[in-house]
Parts: sequence; C-alpha cells; structure tokens
Amino acid sequence: MQTPNILIVDDDKDILKLISMRLKAAGYATVAANNGAEAMSAIMLQRPDLVISDLRMPAMDGMALLDAIQQSHPSLPVIMLTAHGSIPDAVNATQRGVFSFLTKPFDSQALLQQVASALRLNGTQTHTASNEDDSWRADILTRSSTMESLLGQAKLVANTDASVFIHGESGSGKELLARAIHRYSARSARPFVAINCGAIPENLLESELFGHNKGAFTGAINNHVGLFQSAEGGTLFLDEIGDMPQALQVKVLRALQERVIRPVGSTTNIDIDLRLISATHRNLVNEMKEGRFREDLFYRINVVSLEIPSLANRREDVSLLANHFLQVFSLKYKKKLHSFAPDAIETLITAPWPGNVRQLQNIVEQTVVLATTQVIPVNLVQKALQEGSNSVVPLDVARQQFEFNYLINILKTTEGNVTQAARLAQRNRTEFYRLLERHNIQARTFKNASQDESSD
Repeated sequence: MQTPNILIVDDDKDILKLISMRLKAAGYATVAANNGAEAMSAIMLQRPDLVISDLRMPAMDGMALLDAIQQSHPSLPVIMLTAHGSIPDAVNATQRGVFSFLTKPFDSQALLQQVASALRLNGTQTHTASNEDDSWRADILTRSSTMESLLGQAKLVANTDASVFIHGESGSGKELLARAIHRYSARSARPFVAINCGAIPENLLESELFGHNKGAFTGAINNHVGLFQSAEGGTLFLDEIGDMPQALQVKVLRALQERVIRPVGSTTNIDIDLRLISATHRNLVNEMKEGRFREDLFYRINVVSLEIPSLANRREDVSLLANHFLQVFSLKYKKKLHSFAPDAIETLITAPWPGNVRQLQNIVEQTVVLATTQVIPVNLVQKALQEGSNSVVPLDVARQQFEFNYLINILKTTEGNVTQAARLAQRNRTEFYRLLERHNIQARTFKNASQDESSD
C-alpha cells in the first residue's frame, strides 16, 4: 500500500517546514498549503489521508476549512493546531467533528500519536503495514478525489454488518459500489445477489424475493428458492428499491426486523443471515412525503448512506473511463484502435452526461463499431452524442453544464489567473475556488508554460 499522504495547512511557512520534516522523518508523505483555498485545491487534486490545519488563518480559517472538508469529504480526518488554544476553541472544534485539537508549541511525539490514531480510524494502514490487495475496488476506475472519499467510506462500512443505502443517478455505478463493499466485507466468500426491483413485474417480485412453494399459485409447478435465501451468509443488493410496491415494502421490512422470511404458499418461517445493500435514483425523502415509500423501511435500510456522484461531477474520470472502454471494445470487436483524437476527448469531457458512466460506455462502443481509423475522430464522437442525447435535458444538468463551460472559458481568457477570473466573475477568490472544486477544474491547467506558478 502507498505511504499515507498528509496535507499540512498553515500560513506560517516555518511551521509548514517543521511539521513536514517531522512527518517525513516518521515515514509519511506530505503536501503543504498556505491557506484554506489552497488546501481545498490540493484535496481535489490528490485526496490526502489526513489534514493537519492551523486554526487561525486569513480568509478561510481552520473551522471554515473543516466545514468545507466535511461537506465534500466527510470521512477525511482533520487535526487542528493553534497558538491561540483555549477550552472554547477545543470544545467548538470537537463538536464540529475535528479528530483532535493540539496547541502550539506541540510535542512532536504527541502529534505523531494523533496522526497514527487518525489514520487507523480512517482505515488507512501505516507505511509499515503489509501491502493491501485493492482488488475489492478494481472495477471502479477513478482519479476523482470525491470518488476516493466515497471509497474510503465504503471501506469503513464494509467492515460492519450495517445496512447500506446508495443514492445516485441512473448509470452512475451503484451496483459496482455495492459489489466492492461486499468484496471487502467478511461475507466476501458468500454470495452477492442483486435484483432490480423496478425490472420485475409486481406480481412476481414477492416470489423472486421470498420464494414460493409448489402449487402456491397458477404456474408454480415446483418449489422456488427466493433471493433472500440465495444470499444466505452473503449480501443482498436491492437496486431501485424506490420502485418497490408498498404492499411488498411491509414484507421486506418484517424480514429485516425479524430476520426471517416465509415463502409464498408456505406456513413455515425460514431464518436468514445476510447483509442488505439497497439503492435508488429516486429521492426517497420526497417519496415518503408523497406516501409512496414507508418511513419505517427507509430508516431500516438507511443505516449508512453513501452518495455516488454523477459523471458530470467527476469529469476528471471521463478520459480515464473512455480509454478503458476503448480497450475493452477494441478487443471485443477485434479492432486495432489506439486512442481518441485530442478534440474528441475534449468533447467527451465537456458533454453533459445525463446517462452517466453507462451512457459513456454506450457512446464509446458506438464509436468503436463505426471507426475506420486507428484514432477515433471528434466527428464520430459528436455524432454518437447527438444520437444518444435527449432533446431536453433536466434543468440541473443544463445548469451544471453552463457553469462548467463558463468556468472553462473564463480561465482560458485569464490563462489560469484565479484572482483575475474571480474579479471578472464578480466573486471573491474563496468562492471562486469552491466553484472550481465543485466542477473538478484545475486552474493551473490553463497557465502558459512560461507563466510563473506564483503569479496568481
């Protein structure tokens, strides 16, 4: 496993050097940031395993940075340092979720102990641990800090038997995440059983879940083992649980509460031992308000909630995924394709992707099938996108696309100068950095090679 990476944030350069030296001497990798805005950019670029931050800093102070981290990376631990330590500061920081609070000047050994404890809590093994097998997450390709944070949370919850609820748009990879959790869990040697509740007719769904006895209904010519029994000892994944009929919701709730099921047409209960993971693209809070989803079932399945981001919110993964699918489909269709043209990749990155990763996969497959050259040109990508898109996209997708294109254009105009770009956008610098983080845009990408990195 890679050496744990620690982000240090302080407006005092001497403190940055001192802490970095001590951590490097202990075998850790470090990244330094002079303020909260730089820290958020560093987190977006390469998600660290731990943040050590000063409390008192200009513009975005340590508590504001903590709030920002908790919104985008809730499982990332933060250790707070201050030369102005007080009991109220410590109480406030602890209540708001900081891992620990140390006062400058701090004891080096105490800091290293806190670092080791935070990394253990975060599920990050130390540099002295044996290499860890990452095959549990091999199906999820990403360079996104948001996805890495999500996988960190998934890794933590996998070690428990808590029910997990995954929310995300259609095609974003909810089943892949569920399978990854199962692989890392103690139940990995037992079955992973998945069912799409919206794809099974209502009159057959109960039988599919709980099974039935011979003669239970017309056409039941044999006993049938349901998916709850098939997943015994393992994991049952109920995809699109928001589409489940209300009458069946009651029976699923009873099965989860009592840990028993009763096949259709049977008078005998059967004990079950499984881990439940459920998912939906629907907003179940709204579904409960409208009376379409039971509140008691929601709280039973929603012990731990994981939000999987849309592809539009992890655009740094588009080229990675596109090239992966290119290799897969080139092999499938026996074609020797090398790559996408640069303008084709740019078109893919800036597309709205209402269908998420599934849509990207379909687009790449279509371009591979129709390609007549070793490099896939932009016109082929544009044609596939045009044919595969809806005439009207959702308002939030259109808004995200406009904001993304606006930020790209303004950074091109200012050649990556964030201060100038923020001024043109009539936003303060901190807010502008947050906009860039939301869309996973790196300002340095737009700087000229001859431009001084410190000019911003």
